[in-house]
Amino acid sequence: MAYTTIDDPSAYFQTDLFTGNATDDTAYTLDGNSDMQPDWIWIKNRTDSEQHRLMDSVRGASKVLKSSDGGVEEDVSTHLKSFDSDGFTLGTDNAVNGNTDSMVAWCWKESATAGFDIVSYTGNSSVRTISHNCGAIPKMMIVKKRSDADNWSVYHQATGAGNFTILNTTAASAGSSTMWNNTTPTSSVFSLGNKGEVNANTQTFIAYLFADVQGYSKFGSYVGNGNADGPFIYTGFKPAFVMAKRSNSASSGNWNIRDSKRSPSNVASQVLEADSSAAEGTATGTLIDMYSNGFKPRNGGSGVNAGSSLYIYMAFAEQPFVTSTGVPATAR
Repeated sequence: MAYTTIDDPSAYFQTDLFTGNATDDTAYTLDGNSDMQPDWIWIKNRTDSEQHRLMDSVRGASKVLKSSDGGVEEDVSTHLKSFDSDGFTLGTDNAVNGNTDSMVAWCWKESATAGFDIVSYTGNSSVRTISHNCGAIPKMMIVKKRSDADNWSVYHQATGAGNFTILNTTAASAGSSTMWNNTTPTSSVFSLGNKGEVNANTQTFIAYLFADVQGYSKFGSYVGNGNADGPFIYTGFKPAFVMAKRSNSASSGNWNIRDSKRSPSNVASQVLEADSSAAEGTATGTLIDMYSNGFKPRNGGSGVNAGSSLYIYMAFAEQPFVTSTGVPATAR
């Protein structure tokens, strides 16, 4: 049995729930590992219909993108004020700190140990490779043009280098030889074609790259069976976060986000959608259970378990199934 290299996942990923207060310079402290200074923060107002806000330390705290919108990057002072050594500080905007509103922040630390890298580059409209420091072969990449409006482009190992998926829509994965140049990423570079969404000349881009880390993160796929006893998806850890999308159907579906903070017990019913500004819901068509070593869809709805449909997912750990010393992790 392979053991994890990360005994405390909260050193690299944490979900934070808080109640907004609309007060400028409000500091929020993460309740997991106290040394976790996030590099990528994804915030959603759970109470109100607001676009998802995504900020990272490479672009800077004031630079905002929206996963549910293909718009140009915004430079605003009322969202994220700073990345702190134990959390983050927010401004007054309702989308990130709405007064009395329930909020969620998903926070990642950039680290080769955790298989996560943030890469900024300028497009040139030519076939090329870009260096990265993921520490392994990226299994998923999320790319956004910053300097102009355009869709979010997603590479996933399950759909391959000849296809892409769009984060800000419900569309199915589509074929393109000019997106990733039909070339699988390596442990040191990822490839781009001349497609404008990822490599338009003189435009600036940001890329979030993720590699599998045993016992901490997994970027895989499964085929739905269309019934309440869905397929079991082994991850090697108890999930803290799962985002899944139906990728091979003309009707396709949303990017459904579950986490163990908003749904601390099974069935996990609280859902947000990366491609939608909608407030949090409890859609019955996207129910899942999260176990000590994976997750399982709990209905036949198209959101997570339509029969014979391919679903792609990204998942991060609350705790590994087996620690680095080979000892089963203590239940939480």
